[in-house]
Amino acid sequence: MTSKTYQLETISCPSCIAKIEGMLKKTEGIVSSEVLFNTSRVKVSFDEAKITSDEIRNRIGKLGYRVLGEK
Repeated sequence: MTSKTYQLETISCPSCIAKIEGMLKKTEGIVSSEVLFNTSRVKVSFDEAKITSDEIRNRIGKLGYRVLGEK
């Protein structure tokens, strides 16, 4: 199990949070996720055997949110 925090460009609305969280919850290999509105960060716990960090970044990017960095 791996946990990462992704820093996004500023998230401007609650529906953006719902969009990101909904996509992550449907993604195989992701155990838990939380989008933090005030800091524009996404915390994700995932199984690296099923999904990579790069794939998560790409999925967030496809929704229109740029990932600036990760920890």
